[in-house]
Amino acid sequence: MALDRYLEIIPDPTRFRAALERPEPTTLRVRTGRVATSELIERLEEQGYGLEPVPGLPDVFHVRVEPRPISKTLEHWMGHFYIQQASTAVAAPALGVRPGERALDLCAAPGGKTTHLADLMEERGCLVASDRDEKRIRALLGNVYRLGHSGVLCMAADGRAFPGGARFDRVLVDAPCSAEGNVRRQGGDVDAPSESFHEYATALQESLLRRAIGLTRPGGRILYSTCTFAPEENEAVIDAVLGDLPVELEPIGLDVPHAPGLTAFDGRRFHPELELAWRLYPHHLDSGGLFMARLRKSGPGERASDDHAPGWTPVPAGFPGEEPAPAEAARRVEDGKARLATSFGVAAERLEATGWMVRGNSLWGHTVDAWPLEAWEASPDWRFVSLGVRVMRTDRRYGFRPTNDGLRWLGPDVGRRVVRLGLEDGLRLLEGAPLPADVEGGAGNVAVALDGEVVGRGVWRHGVVRPEIPAARARRLEEILMATLGYSR
Repeated sequence: MALDRYLEIIPDPTRFRAALERPEPTTLRVRTGRVATSELIERLEEQGYGLEPVPGLPDVFHVRVEPRPISKTLEHWMGHFYIQQASTAVAAPALGVRPGERALDLCAAPGGKTTHLADLMEERGCLVASDRDEKRIRALLGNVYRLGHSGVLCMAADGRAFPGGARFDRVLVDAPCSAEGNVRRQGGDVDAPSESFHEYATALQESLLRRAIGLTRPGGRILYSTCTFAPEENEAVIDAVLGDLPVELEPIGLDVPHAPGLTAFDGRRFHPELELAWRLYPHHLDSGGLFMARLRKSGPGERASDDHAPGWTPVPAGFPGEEPAPAEAARRVEDGKARLATSFGVAAERLEATGWMVRGNSLWGHTVDAWPLEAWEASPDWRFVSLGVRVMRTDRRYGFRPTNDGLRWLGPDVGRRVVRLGLEDGLRLLEGAPLPADVEGGAGNVAVALDGEVVGRGVWRHGVVRPEIPAARARRLEEILMATLGYSR
């Protein structure tokens, strides 16, 4: 067994081996900004799910009874929870991010830790989520949009060459690794990584960590994490930066079962501070494996979230360097807000509490207080992807019209032109049956609500409503409704 090399360093190898022989349970994390934990648990239990809290992790639950895959629930489709290993749900709280700070997730896709950080930040400040892999960025965007996070700026960049000019209060480096901690998903055993892989991985990991430290303000924090047991990719990487960079390890103040980091392995000694690092083994949380080390950058310094922090500027009404001109962008923002207010009854308080930016034919809603794009202009090695939620886009027939993601994000604030359906009628609608409906105002876009929750956009004409949800998402929602209602094809 490839993991035998670790048995001498694992405090309880018997429990470790026993955990590897059991299937790993499904685990979910509540999207606390969209739904109350008690309400979600009640709704899932009414459907027959049995949930058990994970010790030390608020709003994280093992699914012990699962009558059908919990991903096939309306609650999951609506972004009320994220399916995530319990072990990986430790990382965001360990970074200690606070509302209003400016934080960076340097290797963000597919978004589990990013969206957890966004929850803990309560959509205040700015969270930059970056990844270099385009396919993984699409997965990141899907999760950010499904969960309705308005305080996230997504970008594409190689973390080793991440643009400078602005510093962050907190940086997460969830580094690519050999992923031995996912052993339970692979039948209880994994192949031993080759020496060449370790050489490649550790060079990448150290480069990412060094760049993260450079992007952190003095007094800020960096969390380095992997999902592997290998000391070469964990303690050895931290040991390398402790030798020549102005950082020190500090305790991780969470009440979660774990083992300490290693100060020696296979004849090699590491910095004694590495005892403050954490090793989570599968038996600790009935989950996967995780390594974490929290670093503090030395010296006093202005917080990145302070007013006038270097490199941080207000988000403009129009995306920099693109049409339309600033005055036209401001006019289009006001036009979009007016349409949301008059056609869909969105309250002025919600509209004014949201930041707005026009880019191309779209209007984005966000809660970011400032961004670093102007500081990054000199660097060519990055690409802007999104800011918050795309709420509206231009339609040649209707002008600005709401997007599916935008309506879901606005949710309870949509008070007009809402077609409210039960699950049976919702399924008929998705299957192509035109449903009669009464809608105030003339023909045009409406919000479609299922079981009281806005799920997307439809069009109402001649007394009937038809869905306007992209085909792939409509098929997914149709499958969920069939599973919920107990139907099969």
